Amino acid sequence: MDRKISTFQIILLSSFGAIGVAAVLIFALAVGGNSNGSVGKIVIWGTLDQTTFSTLLRKEADNDPRLAEVSYVQKDPADYEAQLADALASGTGPDIFIMSSDEAVADAGKTYEIPYTSLSASQFGNTFVSAATPYLATNGIVAIPILIDPLILYSNRDVLASAGVAQPPSYWDELPGIASSITQKSDDGSIQKSAIAMGTYKNIDSAKDLLSLLIMQAGGEITAKDTEGHEVAALAQSGNSSTAVQSALRFYTEFADPSQPDYTWSDALPNARQALGSGELAMYVGYASEAPLIMATNPNLNLGVSLIPQIRSMQSVTDNGRVYGLAISRHSTNIAGAQTVVFLLAQAQDEADISVAFGMPAARLDVLKASLPDSQSAAFTELGASLSATQIVVESALATKTWIDPDPTQTDPIFQAMIEDTESGASNIPDAIGKANEKLSALLGQQ
Repeated sequence: MDRKISTFQIILLSSFGAIGVAAVLIFALAVGGNSNGSVGKIVIWGTLDQTTFSTLLRKEADNDPRLAEVSYVQKDPADYEAQLADALASGTGPDIFIMSSDEAVADAGKTYEIPYTSLSASQFGNTFVSAATPYLATNGIVAIPILIDPLILYSNRDVLASAGVAQPPSYWDELPGIASSITQKSDDGSIQKSAIAMGTYKNIDSAKDLLSLLIMQAGGEITAKDTEGHEVAALAQSGNSSTAVQSALRFYTEFADPSQPDYTWSDALPNARQALGSGELAMYVGYASEAPLIMATNPNLNLGVSLIPQIRSMQSVTDNGRVYGLAISRHSTNIAGAQTVVFLLAQAQDEADISVAFGMPAARLDVLKASLPDSQSAAFTELGASLSATQIVVESALATKTWIDPDPTQTDPIFQAMIEDTESGASNIPDAIGKANEKLSALLGQQ
């Protein structure tokens, strides 16, 4: 997989010369044409790798002296939000911080909203992936997107092959049959080998996002706008959406139901990512950025990647994931300088460099489309079979959709209870969804 990651980066490097001029000009005009001097001392916080980001900033500063005094500090993801809140409250926080799209609502109060006079909502929509819409607030933009991390389907090719499965499923309706052919159980019924990690919460890191994806693919909604434009809970709303949510939850949890023929996963099994590397699991839905973590569990793993399965009747491909953006702290003493830095790093070539450095797709549409396979590109021709992994990640990024999450720290347990109550039989599916909807509605009412 290390080779595939470098292939992704090589392809990016070979293709960014085709980036469109129009989108580049938007940010060139926003930051102005004077590239002499520095915008002053600017500190950025985030959870991305310290060495990689610092090296990137030095490179960009060589090209534009305005970035000369910009520095980056890496924080531990486990308590990043708490550290950020405490530092901003005490006046010792960063000028800019990296914000994930699912934190856009919860962290909006910490930000200086970039006015739409600097970058209009339509320009934002034409420049960045549709999954970045949570950053659009009523009066301005809470963060400028730089990276997108879509969900993809990982597979242990050796486990698939040993069960006679030629390739991972393209459609969800293929999965039950595959699960039956791969799953192995001991005499007491405990699972020894699993087809896919689905149905539980605690041992699947992406459980909430995977269930959210199934809901969106089925045509359901998690939150929605009411007639007055307020965000409201939509899990249990009447009509087709309610049916879609029930269908998604039923499908998700049946793989952890011992009474179902496609029973293939349980709470007793290890963490899904670890199980994939150890050969106990055939398929795992995870983020594109997880590839190095998966390979670290087993450097000899014959790892495959593919697009997330779809619902056969749907007309368009839908994925889920997270966008990462640069947010300006409302407490910064150099707002003007911070805005200049954010716009500079969001220029096409800078986002291309960030994408290459971190091995994740850029959030800009022009950069993404420039990295798609092109018959005129010698790099694509030479790299041959390795192209598929790159194209899968890029196409997944373009297909990624999101919902407005009011606060992940509070919606995570809502999804956990909905899944675990259904899995355990403590609630039937409509009741589990109804309880989740009530909690989500109460949370949105606090906003």
